[in-house]
Amino acid sequence: MTDDEKDVTERKFYKAEQEASFEDAHPHDTPQTQHPAYQLAFRDTDFILRDELRPVRFQLELLKPEMLLEEANIGSTLVMYGSARIPSPEHCDAVLETATTPERRKVAERLVAKSKYYVEARKLARTASESAIVEKGMRQFVVTSGGGPSIMEAANRGAADVGAESIGLNIVLPHEQAPNSYVTPRLSFQFHYFALRKMHFLLRARAVAVFPGGFGTLDEFLELLTLIQTGKMKPIPILLYGREYWERIIDFEAMAEEGVINPNDTELFHWCETAEEGWSKIVEFYDLDCD
Repeated sequence: MTDDEKDVTERKFYKAEQEASFEDAHPHDTPQTQHPAYQLAFRDTDFILRDELRPVRFQLELLKPEMLLEEANIGSTLVMYGSARIPSPEHCDAVLETATTPERRKVAERLVAKSKYYVEARKLARTASESAIVEKGMRQFVVTSGGGPSIMEAANRGAADVGAESIGLNIVLPHEQAPNSYVTPRLSFQFHYFALRKMHFLLRARAVAVFPGGFGTLDEFLELLTLIQTGKMKPIPILLYGREYWERIIDFEAMAEEGVINPNDTELFHWCETAEEGWSKIVEFYDLDCD
């Protein structure tokens, strides 16, 4: 009996990866072993993708980012939502050049006017990343975006400006959706389920910055408000950038006047225009020492 076999603390069952390596080391070319039924269940992609295995895929999509973020010592995040269409300042001219009709020109001009929020998103991400706050051995306010272009890119780019890591939570879509080049590779995740992606946005969130955006941004923003309004989630700083835009899209005061929300529900978020305003709200809320 070897010393390892005598060790009462040693694992006695082989790990799954070891079992898989045994299978690879001793292949058998028979009709039985070549049939998909013989594959180890966790290696059988066709089996994993069956409709009946959806609960398992949900669990995997919940666990994988959670485990890897924990291993990366990420304790909390600053989540940044926003449009995938607002151009960075260096791409504004290109956006205007593609507008071939008066109607498209008007839309292009409105998008270009909002490029200032790309700048502020980048600054906010840079400021949070530069602060490099660590508590209980875990990194705090790690910048997190949807991993895509535009405002999402600005968030990851701001962190990259100061050599900091940042997270990208991407989603599989029918059209191509690749991670932007500023997301830290080991913190770049891809999701099949929107629900699990949105859960991961908020599990570690200690502040959320919402920039002008479309249906996706609206969905994420309103779900966050709902969670806090209903008491399912404790209050955190919600920084709402672009008052002129948002008040044109949602009449919060009218909702209060109609009685469908309480007047104090409009205090769940803070209007912001600059990175400095947003970061000061976070510092004030948590009484951070960032001098």
